[in-house]
Amino acid sequence: MQLTELNKLTFAMTLAVAAMGTAQAAPGTQDRVYTADQNSNTVSVIDPSTNQLLGQIRLGNQRPNILSPLYKGQVNVHGLGFSPDHKTLIAISNGSNSVTFIDTATNKVKGVTYIGRSPHEGFFTADGREVWVVVRGEDYVSVIDPVTFKEKRRIQTTGGPGMVMFHPDGKLAFVVSSFNPVVDVIDMKTSKVIKHISVTSPFSPFLQFTPDFKEVWMTHKDVGKVTRIDVATLTVKGVIDTGFITNHLAFGKNAGGARAYVTVGGENVVKVYSTGDQPQLMATIPTGALPHGAWASDDGSKVYVGLENGDGVDVIDTASNKVVAHVAAGQAPQALVYVSHAVPTGAGTSNLVPRVNGESSNIALKSRGDAKGFVVVRSLGVTDALEVFLYKLKPETVYNVYAGGQRAPVGRFKTDGKGMANGTAIGPMRDVRPGLAQQPAGASRILVMEGDTPAGAEQAALASSE
Repeated sequence: MQLTELNKLTFAMTLAVAAMGTAQAAPGTQDRVYTADQNSNTVSVIDPSTNQLLGQIRLGNQRPNILSPLYKGQVNVHGLGFSPDHKTLIAISNGSNSVTFIDTATNKVKGVTYIGRSPHEGFFTADGREVWVVVRGEDYVSVIDPVTFKEKRRIQTTGGPGMVMFHPDGKLAFVVSSFNPVVDVIDMKTSKVIKHISVTSPFSPFLQFTPDFKEVWMTHKDVGKVTRIDVATLTVKGVIDTGFITNHLAFGKNAGGARAYVTVGGENVVKVYSTGDQPQLMATIPTGALPHGAWASDDGSKVYVGLENGDGVDVIDTASNKVVAHVAAGQAPQALVYVSHAVPTGAGTSNLVPRVNGESSNIALKSRGDAKGFVVVRSLGVTDALEVFLYKLKPETVYNVYAGGQRAPVGRFKTDGKGMANGTAIGPMRDVRPGLAQQPAGASRILVMEGDTPAGAEQAALASSE
């Protein structure tokens, strides 16, 4: 029987998956950890055997050098996925509506597919024949041929699909939503939604199967919860209160069995839960600033956590439930994946560039009430960026942000219906955080004032420490 090129690819992927499924080796030199770096528009490449940054795959320019009408690079590198044979990495950029296909052995871009508005995450199907990417700014999944890099068809979903993952038996796909409190279950044969599962909130950015594939766990960023779905009955099995800004989760393993590691960005921790019928909180692990993406090594001995505001990765040892290493990465890493056997031979450093970004500086904001917030200062070369995150303020209200004793506000933000706002002010911020000018970081004063209230610590809705 003569095999077509697609059949050969599928056959090779099937063999690779079978081989890798039998080997649960500890992190090795052929393995890679990748982060999708939203602000620097890079993919950071880490060797998990040494916990060293090998370099970055540059997909675009750093902010704000993306605003020209002639700019052709990717914008907001955000999501990641990989093929069953671990030979291809995909990076989803929601600002340029693109899916970039990267060869893991050479770090070389093989192709780019442009799809609908604001795609978020994507993954290969279990057989490796297709790539499904959720188009969060619309209401469908874009199905892409990984050989031709062409969009084949679209699958209608509930509006705002946030992520898709596939059961390894190839029968069902699960799609969470970022705008509606529902999970769509898709029949892989018909590409039709066969069930809508109601869940506790409208904003879910991430889902993952338990190691035995009997449950789907999904995060709810807006209300700080995790929902468990029974795969056999397609019903909600339970909801866990996890904490403020619950982002992603990964399943590691220790002497007690499988454990869920949940990144809780608003508390700068990873919370560890048992995975039985009644999950219990087993540990709370402090991390760097705003933990976001997470993925475990194949053997479950390590969990890698991307730090959105820390521009790096923390490595958790699951036996001790402690951070054992920190690795520098790109600006504002979002998704993170662990890909074993990504590099068949050699160092695997071709086509990488040195880290394009420097270190960030984080400033916590506190209030006398329930309001919360933080700012991140990042050097952009000639200018700097002050990224502002505000929570639990008055809804639909304007707030001015003052920095470093300046008389005029550096930014003006209006909260949404839930009292949340975020945005970026760009300009010379070295007076705000002297460390950006390669000086010792000193105390800085950030004040968040309601409306036109003059800047003053006593009247501030939020303020940094002296």
